[in-house]
Amino acid sequence: MYKEHEANAAVAAKAPKASRFQVKKVAVLGAGVMGAQIAAHLVNVKVPVVLFDLAAKEGPKNGIVLKAVENLKKFKPSPLGVPEDAALIQAANYEENLALLGECDLVIEAIAERMDWKLDLYKKIAPHVAKHAIVASNTSGLSITRLSEALPESIKPRFCGIHFFNPPRYMYLVELIATPTTQPEILDHLETFVTSGLGKGVVRAKDTPNFIANRVGIAGMLATMREVERYGLSFDVVDDLTGKKLGRASSGTFRTADVVGLDTMAHVIKTLQDTLNADTDPFYGSFGTPEVLKTLLEMGNLGQKAKAGFYKKVGRDVLRFDLASKQYVPGGQKADEVYGRMLKKPAAERLKLLRNATGPQGQFLWAILRNSFHYAAVHLASIAETARDVDQAMRWGFGMKQGPFELWQEAGWLQVAQWIQEDIAAGKTLSNAPLPDWVFKGPVAEAGGVHTEQGSWNPSASRFEPRRVLPVYQRQLFPELLLGEAGPRFQSAGTTLHEDKNIRLWTLDDEVLIASLKTKMHVISPEVCEGLQQAVETAEKEFQGLVIWSGDEPFSAGADLESTLPAFIAVGVAAIEDAEGFMQQTMLRLRYASVPVVSAIRGLALGGGCELGLYSAKRVAHMESYIGLVEVGVGLVPGAGGLTYIARRAAENAATSTDKDLLKFVTEGFTAAAMAKVGTSALESRKLGYLLESDIVVPNKDELLYVAVQQAKSMADSGWRAPLKRMFPVGGRSAKATIQGQLVNMRDGGFISRHDFHIASLIAGVVTGGDVDANTMVTEEYLMTLERRAFCELVQHPKTQERILGMLSTGKPVRN
Repeated sequence: MYKEHEANAAVAAKAPKASRFQVKKVAVLGAGVMGAQIAAHLVNVKVPVVLFDLAAKEGPKNGIVLKAVENLKKFKPSPLGVPEDAALIQAANYEENLALLGECDLVIEAIAERMDWKLDLYKKIAPHVAKHAIVASNTSGLSITRLSEALPESIKPRFCGIHFFNPPRYMYLVELIATPTTQPEILDHLETFVTSGLGKGVVRAKDTPNFIANRVGIAGMLATMREVERYGLSFDVVDDLTGKKLGRASSGTFRTADVVGLDTMAHVIKTLQDTLNADTDPFYGSFGTPEVLKTLLEMGNLGQKAKAGFYKKVGRDVLRFDLASKQYVPGGQKADEVYGRMLKKPAAERLKLLRNATGPQGQFLWAILRNSFHYAAVHLASIAETARDVDQAMRWGFGMKQGPFELWQEAGWLQVAQWIQEDIAAGKTLSNAPLPDWVFKGPVAEAGGVHTEQGSWNPSASRFEPRRVLPVYQRQLFPELLLGEAGPRFQSAGTTLHEDKNIRLWTLDDEVLIASLKTKMHVISPEVCEGLQQAVETAEKEFQGLVIWSGDEPFSAGADLESTLPAFIAVGVAAIEDAEGFMQQTMLRLRYASVPVVSAIRGLALGGGCELGLYSAKRVAHMESYIGLVEVGVGLVPGAGGLTYIARRAAENAATSTDKDLLKFVTEGFTAAAMAKVGTSALESRKLGYLLESDIVVPNKDELLYVAVQQAKSMADSGWRAPLKRMFPVGGRSAKATIQGQLVNMRDGGFISRHDFHIASLIAGVVTGGDVDANTMVTEEYLMTLERRAFCELVQHPKTQERILGMLSTGKPVRN
């Protein structure tokens, strides 16, 4: 066990043994939007899945499922890591194929939110479910206990609720809900699979309407809409205020509603209306469907999927809905800058300024924050075990930087509580329900909040409770912590061997060295290269391996162009050539290190970041990694070994293929670099050649470091040795001429600009080995020299300089 976790050894010793429950195959019942996307994510993580629906009345019996699977390829963002994996979903229908359920270890029901339909389906499937299988209903708010009543006694102990958030591939939150008859180990087995196998963050919710995230989140959206009416603000101003400035999802309130679907939102609201009342929820009076939502639903404007909702895009213009006229009017209004400045202040000062604001925008912001604190406190005991569950659910399900309790605690627990109580007394709140006694008295008040080193507040048990201990969480060396929680933080964990403002070299176990980049966006500067070379030297002397992992996203956004420009202006192109040469040397140092170097990739790995991965002995990538050589976007070519890698891999692939046409393999890599293709998942990055079949794809972001360290150790224990330096063949001038001919057609046809043509020609020249005969044997150093020359030639080109400056100033590519 790592040193950082020795303090928890006693607790871990009491933890249940690792689950032997294996999910070898899953059945998903219902090929609607959610069911089909859940099936898609299962194949993303290589879990065999059978997708069921009704038998079609005409055509193939599995026609409904087959159509749903085909439609997965059209969704944006894509539910599939690679579109062709849709073929891995096995189609089935309830008429002919129920026997397939006996092969499945997990059955997820995901049909429409109709209690009667679900109950009828359970009666149909019950005789066919395997005796060991877990059965779970994916519902956004129906009572799991009521659903379980339709099941035979033999299945009830293995039945629970599972609530994926839409879209399932990208949303981190999954809520699990037990019934009174669910065996505890069933939830442990399912939590283990969902966490490690599907890569999700699990929150266990009580069986109450809409569970935790939707209960708090939708109540918050309804409250926001009420306050919008009160203060007379437009939707675009509200979205500007309630997006990133407030530490929430960038889409704000109304754009989020459009993305979710106004019909879906209306359904969740109706669940609250139908299952709660003024006695069970003192905020019930604010649950009425807003007039604007009613109007949009009547018009059939259901949001993004209907291309009209609170917003409508016409050409390049985004219009917003105006309720008074029932028309779409020009949008794009922004909030007053003063409130943007207020929201950058420390939490205590920020909330005080908003509470005392005289303008409607400031009063609105205080009102929605106060309402969220008030609602969460009043309902905590009924919807969740601890305050941690609420804050994690809102972080993971609604894209909040902090949950309501975290922000309240950071701003000063008792002071904010007093403000809320004063507003309740003054009749300013949505409900006159008082804050619970535990807010003002006892352990929470004494601790200054609900999250402490001992755990998070459980109001039902009147104590702070630590996180659940399951073996799967031992794989999360640095889990996402809430404000006030105790736990290891990677920035200070382990033993530091070297640290400066650019890089930290450290270890958890004295066996594997970890290099963590500290630059903004983890860009690669000459100083970072120095640190990486020092890391290799140290690892070779004292460790079994080296892992490059920076703790959070991105892995690396590429070379630090911004810092090298002043040197270029002062010294000229020689400064750029020196910097590129040093980066290339660093890449080769990593490749030929005498210990295995493993890159742990999460998020963006672009340009130099991609090259850093390519020159490692192995890559361990989070599923949502976006990898590619994108230098053409700023008018450059990959210059730290990316093109050399393409040429070498082409030669290696040709050597092991029955098709010995080197040009074919070179063209694949050339196209990816010349078109700046980026893999939109780790699976697609594998197809582009930036990850290999032997590389590891990790579903859960918090397990990345654990897996990378284990891989480095395993490689060392297996007697891993660096590859021997060898020469390899290139396509030569004839291969370049073939590629060049295609580029001429694209240029003359108006598909690429003259400068694009020039850049692509330089890329072709490098990956084919320059002005040499076909099959000439070359070294990596030779090709890297060609790379540097092409890079330096372009740096001096006025059109490339326009692209670089445009990207640095606007963040968007310039097409010239």
